[in-house]
Amino acid sequence: MRTILLWCLAITLAGTEYALAQPYPTRPIRWVVAGAPGGSADAVARLLAPELSQLWGQQVVVDNRTGGSATIGAHLVAEAPADGYTWLFGTGQHTVIQGLVKKMPYDIARDFAPVTYFALTRYLLMVHPAVPAKSVKELIALAKARPGQLNFASGGIGSTGFLSGALLQVMTGINMAHVPYKGGGLALTDLLGGHVDLMFPSIPSAVPFYKSGKLRGLGVTSPRRHPLLPDIPAIAETLSGYEMQTWFGILVPAGTPREIVTRVNAAFVKIVNTPTTNAALIARGADPETSTPEEFARLIKGELVRNAKLLRAAGLEPR
Repeated sequence: MRTILLWCLAITLAGTEYALAQPYPTRPIRWVVAGAPGGSADAVARLLAPELSQLWGQQVVVDNRTGGSATIGAHLVAEAPADGYTWLFGTGQHTVIQGLVKKMPYDIARDFAPVTYFALTRYLLMVHPAVPAKSVKELIALAKARPGQLNFASGGIGSTGFLSGALLQVMTGINMAHVPYKGGGLALTDLLGGHVDLMFPSIPSAVPFYKSGKLRGLGVTSPRRHPLLPDIPAIAETLSGYEMQTWFGILVPAGTPREIVTRVNAAFVKIVNTPTTNAALIARGADPETSTPEEFARLIKGELVRNAKLLRAAGLEPR
């Protein structure tokens, strides 16, 4: 009996070694986007998928799985075989949802292997011209003088715009009223109309209104000044340690062989850093930036802790 078991184990190990020895990929890859067709994540995935297909000679198929605030698509990938043939298009929203939902069907840090983030999106603190503040310092002083009277708009509770305002309040002790909208576009329209005082739109969407003078830009949420807006200081220049962004990245099921994770990482680093793809990502509002799997894992774990604290400070408990 012992001989039979050892023989079976030897066959299993040999099969595993043979599979890892095969050139990856040997068949099409399913890239799950937990968002609707036409959304920002979908647009970026469909930009990169043909490049990856050409690089490897195997089709990378984008599969949109919407619903459940991105949890349906993520859960599907978490339960997929850990063989490198099912990917998740991860976004920073996944680290927020985990702090809002009590009984998650997966854990973003435990059930996935981070591969790389490949783009970051930063934001601009903008105020309507009727708001007298001309700088971040003046805005903080104004909010302290008028507790609860200033309001900030966002694309909804849990959005990056919401977290940006929450972080500003937590770090300064100011009190502003949050006005959630069903999407950032609606919030920006009302900011232009003077119905709300301020918001944190993504930098690409904010640039036209800043340059036209319709809205005033006070500070970017990146740790340093942004190349699209070099004349606007980073909020961190006034408020040390302030930083807010969202990311796009690749996650695969936990347990995926390291060799495959390394190969996928190398492919994304190569493609994202080509001039054509780099420029195309910037045109879609994403700052191209890649990482090692370890750097990506640290980013996810750090955001889980920070976002949970911000949500609790805003009075939001998991439901």
